[in-house]
Amino acid sequence: MRTLIENIEFILTVDSEDRVLTRASVVIENDRIADVGPATEVAKRTPRHSVDAVIDASRCGMTPGFVDSHVHLSETLSRAVFPDNLATRAWVFHWAKPFYANVGGRDEVVGALIGMAEMLRCGTTCFLDMGAQNDVAGVVRAIREVGMRGVTGRHACDVRPEKVPAGWTGEMMAHHFFPDAKTALKELEATVRAHHGAAGGRVRCWVNIEGKEPCSLELHVGSRALAERLGVGTTYHLATSIEEAKVSENKYGVWPVSRIANAGGLGSNLVIAHCVAVTDEEIGRMAKAGTMVAFCPATSVKLAKGATRIGKYPEMIEAGIRVGIGTDGVSAGGNLNLMRQMYMVAGMFKDSRMDSTLVGARKALRMATIEGAQLLGWDSEIGSIERGKKADFVLFDLDHFEWVPYGDALQAVVYSASPASIAQTWVDGKPLYKDGRVQTLDEAALRREARERAAAVVKRAGLSLRHMPTVSTTYD
Repeated sequence: MRTLIENIEFILTVDSEDRVLTRASVVIENDRIADVGPATEVAKRTPRHSVDAVIDASRCGMTPGFVDSHVHLSETLSRAVFPDNLATRAWVFHWAKPFYANVGGRDEVVGALIGMAEMLRCGTTCFLDMGAQNDVAGVVRAIREVGMRGVTGRHACDVRPEKVPAGWTGEMMAHHFFPDAKTALKELEATVRAHHGAAGGRVRCWVNIEGKEPCSLELHVGSRALAERLGVGTTYHLATSIEEAKVSENKYGVWPVSRIANAGGLGSNLVIAHCVAVTDEEIGRMAKAGTMVAFCPATSVKLAKGATRIGKYPEMIEAGIRVGIGTDGVSAGGNLNLMRQMYMVAGMFKDSRMDSTLVGARKALRMATIEGAQLLGWDSEIGSIERGKKADFVLFDLDHFEWVPYGDALQAVVYSASPASIAQTWVDGKPLYKDGRVQTLDEAALRREARERAAAVVKRAGLSLRHMPTVSTTYD
């Protein structure tokens, strides 16, 4: 199947030179980009009689598909359930854990499906999911069904709190907490071997763990070593808040990243999620090891993590650390709109440090595309619009009010546009979102089921301000 998309008003290629093509065309052959360039040149190389379909995109702009570097598909049924006066540790231990304790296998699959539908509507074509809380196979089937590209895994930790918080069920504890790191790693290896490369290679499986206090040093270090042996990556939460850093310092004499680094746990196949509380010395050690970071701006704002006050993301970028951006779960970041994260990361450090040269639109788009793909080890196939790469891209409707008028396409994408002006989202050479709907799902039925299941989970969990703490001393 050969498709010609012709006369595209602009293409932000996000290639090594950040080329911007105007009045351009793209030829898609099956799942890959066979040609891209000025429309007149592509027309000479590809006569119309040699293609199966022609799409006139004369009032459209194209970008690579967005790559979400950190998301929790299992949390999608918790949207706007947790209060907004929670810091990170109370959010996790007294709200998220009880929520997860009451999420069943079908709940998780529905959450993943509704989350992927939202992603496609927002231009996201690939993601790094922290992993299933219940049934990895169910989440893998959901990704296959929808047609997206993504990394997932299995939730794991091995350090139980001395005092178990309210809402943590025995069933959840038995499933989430392994008796030791060795047992956890054995199960994680089996999970990777069972699911890595599913859906014709669109699904990858990593050695993912929760990270932080619920995971031993042995599990942190061992997960990365196991991932290296299996030829995959690993990701976990670390240095997520100053509170976590202080707990680590009180217990072990060092901040979280230093603790992992001192044990030889850093490496080029590790993606640290959040990574707010770090020192300049730790940044140097991460850069030397090739360790990468998934930054979630909206979560930092909602949970008061302090990205603009203590965060050192511009310093990480300057040091050569690859930093991607993520939406996190909907209850932490608000939604799965990666364009919101682009907008925030492009400008938040400009404002907080009163330096208009920091980050900016070009870097933000790269973090959401090619550099996000680098975090996932997928940059040879996705993340930019180039000949030979997978046909994963977004088409914007330039007749939408957000684009009338516009000058610089790059600035318009990052600062002016939103998912409201997305016309189509393609993955693997297929338009998964077009004509106002996700093509592979019955969204109306899915939404009805999601509402019903979300209400039932919240009721079972007993989540309410009257019963759940807003501060935490768990793992202190």
